[in-house]
Amino acid sequence: MRYVVRGEKIEVTPALRDYTEKKISKLEKYFTETPDANVHVNLKVYPDKKTKVEVTIPLKYITLRAEEMNEDMYAGIDLITDKLERQIRKHKTKINRKVRETGMKDVFVNGPTSTEAEKKEEEIEIVRVKRFDLKPMDSEEAVLQMNMLGHNFFVYTDAETNSTNIVYKRKDGKYGLIETN
Repeated sequence: MRYVVRGEKIEVTPALRDYTEKKISKLEKYFTETPDANVHVNLKVYPDKKTKVEVTIPLKYITLRAEEMNEDMYAGIDLITDKLERQIRKHKTKINRKVRETGMKDVFVNGPTSTEAEKKEEEIEIVRVKRFDLKPMDSEEAVLQMNMLGHNFFVYTDAETNSTNIVYKRKDGKYGLIETN
């Protein structure tokens, strides 16, 4: 794995970079082969002395991503490593099963799997299915429709490109747009 450690409003010192790489490299034990991936780490400091650690690891069959806010940057790195380990344990059985169906060898090593509580959480149960026609509109109209319905996201067909797009409400109260190809 290759590490891309970036700091926003903080200088990434060699000690901080080494600590981050050392902690995140512990995730390699969960893989049958060390993934050929860029590990994107974003370290951010806010004016109120809070720190935020974001890690994204795009892999062939899954993208691991986590973020953590903490008073201490090093504690945030520890917590985010724990989060990523839980994600791997939770999803490794599913990913390996899908990979085996395609004739490839397992991505994750056989080892400790998720606990019973995590397994109950892991069971996906679709309790409702909705079908609707996607109406051509622009993103502003889609946001208005989403707000009128009181939803957090809205799927629509873009009137100009005729592609399916999604608008969503972000945690900061602003809006995001996902465009499909």
